[in-house]
Amino acid sequence: MSKFPWKTALAGAAILAATIYAYAQLAPGMNGPMNGAMGMHGQMSQSGDMQQMHEQMMQGQGPQGSGGMHGGMGQGMQGGMGRYGGMHGQQSGLPAMPGQDAFGTIQEVVAMLEADPATDWSKVNIAALREHLIDMNEVTLRAASSERMLDNGIEIAVTGEGRTLAAIKRMVPAHVRELSGIGWTAKSEDLPNGVKRTVTGADTKQLAKLKALGFIGIMVQGGHHQPHHLLMAKGEFPMH
Repeated sequence: MSKFPWKTALAGAAILAATIYAYAQLAPGMNGPMNGAMGMHGQMSQSGDMQQMHEQMMQGQGPQGSGGMHGGMGQGMQGGMGRYGGMHGQQSGLPAMPGQDAFGTIQEVVAMLEADPATDWSKVNIAALREHLIDMNEVTLRAASSERMLDNGIEIAVTGEGRTLAAIKRMVPAHVRELSGIGWTAKSEDLPNGVKRTVTGADTKQLAKLKALGFIGIMVQGGHHQPHHLLMAKGEFPMH
């Protein structure tokens, strides 16, 4: 007998073994390399024709019409992406943004009240918080402001009409005490159509900051809005 067929058979067997191992790694529905290899081995034992399976895999058929080695790889990748998508969906669940800022603020505060066993629901006033958020919207987006730099600070006339004017009258004077608490000197005066606010600082760095911040930048100073919102909702803090 010639030695050539024996060498060819040995090489074919080695190629087949490597192919089976790679396929067991990628084929969907198999639990790990060892289980995958055992499952493939069971299929080969049932068919009794290793050479035929090798030829099918090389021709793109593969066991049970799986699409061969490339098909198995494609299915494995698709399966992996599907599992990732499922996990991602489970983790995110629903969109995080409520769709409207005031709505989201109220939603957050209500959730905090519900989570606190000490909440006294007989005092809770979510409507007051909503009115304050409307004031914030009017002052932030609709109020007009004109600024004049002073030698030691800034003078800002904040004006508006109707609902905007009412919001200015409530919010701007109330913010004066917050500015005093962070080191600035502030005062407010009524105007026929708004409020004039004057803020002064002690050094040139503060003056540069006041100029850069302007009306709305000064309004956000102090970080007091968030705790005030919770207190308003609890009925423990008067509206601005």
